[in-house]
Amino acid sequence: MNQPSPAIVTQAAVRRFPRPVLLVFCVAYVLAGFVGREAWKSADMAALGFMQALASGASAWLQPTLAGFAPEQPALLPYWLGAWTIQWGGLVSIPFDFAARIPFGILLALAMVGTWYGTYYLARSPLAQPVAFAFGGEAQTTDYARTVADGGLLAFMACLGLAHLSHETTPALAQLGFTALLFFAMAALPYRRWQAMVGAVVGTLGLTLSGAPAIALLLSSGAALIHALDKCSERAQVQAHETRHTEAWFVLALGMLCAALAHGLDLWQWKIVLPGWKLSEWQGLGELLVWFAWPAWPLTLWTLWRWRDRIAGKTLNRHLVMPMGFTTITVVSSLVTGASDRTLLLALPSLAALAAFSLPTLKRQMAAWIDWFTLFFFSGCGFIIWVVWIAMQTGVPAQPAANVARLAPQFQSSFSIATLLIAVCATLVWAWLVKWRVGKHRAALWKSLVLPAGGAGLCWLLLMTLWMPLLNHAQSYTALVRNTQLALGAHAPHANSCIAVRYLPQGTVAALSTYGGLSLKPLASETDCPWLATEANESGVVPDWAEAAGWIPYRLIGNAVGHNEDFWLLQRKP
Repeated sequence: MNQPSPAIVTQAAVRRFPRPVLLVFCVAYVLAGFVGREAWKSADMAALGFMQALASGASAWLQPTLAGFAPEQPALLPYWLGAWTIQWGGLVSIPFDFAARIPFGILLALAMVGTWYGTYYLARSPLAQPVAFAFGGEAQTTDYARTVADGGLLAFMACLGLAHLSHETTPALAQLGFTALLFFAMAALPYRRWQAMVGAVVGTLGLTLSGAPAIALLLSSGAALIHALDKCSERAQVQAHETRHTEAWFVLALGMLCAALAHGLDLWQWKIVLPGWKLSEWQGLGELLVWFAWPAWPLTLWTLWRWRDRIAGKTLNRHLVMPMGFTTITVVSSLVTGASDRTLLLALPSLAALAAFSLPTLKRQMAAWIDWFTLFFFSGCGFIIWVVWIAMQTGVPAQPAANVARLAPQFQSSFSIATLLIAVCATLVWAWLVKWRVGKHRAALWKSLVLPAGGAGLCWLLLMTLWMPLLNHAQSYTALVRNTQLALGAHAPHANSCIAVRYLPQGTVAALSTYGGLSLKPLASETDCPWLATEANESGVVPDWAEAAGWIPYRLIGNAVGHNEDFWLLQRKP
């Protein structure tokens, strides 16, 4: 016997989030971070370098290389997308670095759409419905599903770890978009069969070509098993047992085919990095999960607690088991890979869906605690951003201005009336949002996620407007490239010259090649380049192997902000 639903929701509580407001919020969130900035350290810059190499014909399309080096993460599709838009942008005079970001902005929008529709179709499941009242008045299925989906999208955008990584032109963002598409496809399969199958094909294939074939195989296999065992979907009364199994076999075969494709393209490379037994390593992973997935993870825990009877029951609850499977696979994958934060990014769509199912059961005290914590946290963050910006412009207060001068030497602040107006409007919207939330209004399920999502969007927008010049100065390679060109001076490489590189980060190689226009080659025995660029050791001296190989120091190239990108420019002995 099925346990009763813990959700008690009236029709009055399933109001839709105003669509124009939601659309403007999503567009502003996507554009902030893609517009008006330079390529940042280091994965963002490295990916741009591979895209530029493909677009210029300096690299093979099936084996992307940059100055002779392969990418650290084997991937194809993200680099193809960036290279195609760079080539297209060159025809209409769009800067190549901005053109490369266009498909990634679309991928972030795809992640938002996939999260909304995935949550919507899960919320339409019969076992996800609220308790039916004796005399009517309970929430209708479609209205209830739309409201829960609004909450899922707000929970997704409120996650703190989403902001930065989702605005980089890296394979991680492509994986996020295709993971959300696959999540939607498996959630919608009982309702939109052919659309879901197309989404499953594109999502699985996109994940594979974006460098995550193992995750694509695991997600498709797990989702196929859940779909085969599901007997309580909306189509269960008319859908034959064989039909469900045929769809499940299709999804499983799709994952197998993509795994074979990854093997043929040499994308199937295991990089298992198990965490050690030291407490500090596990503590670091725990801290990452806590802040990265805030506020979705506490709401997810509440969902698991309130729906525990359904989870432990004999009947499979699709709306709980499907996102639990996606979340488990991606979270465990993040624990055994070297790039835990970028892999954890893939858990956010399913984690947000689980968080959304806490809203029908959320108690007033917990909702109030989330609101007050969010209000103080994001208001405080916004206040600090404004104070530091005023200090950069006027020198008052003195202490924040001194901190900026110490942490970002040689930074010259600039003023833009356009960015100021955007920041002022965002702050006023936040103030109105707070006023609306503490006021008296009709209850809506998504009301507890308005302030978390709005606060995360406010702070990200303020950073990408008021602090953009400072962040470009600190996070870009502009100064490093300029210092390299000044050091070379009259000795700058010409058409018949080059710079050999060894032990340089790919971000530095990409910056020197893409923005500096320098001809770089990997150091080899047959290399006849007159110059060598190599990393500086911790003490800043020339490596012993370089001097023993006949290279003499010429200049230590560095950046005023941080010294982890410093490298030696050496000259070959006559």
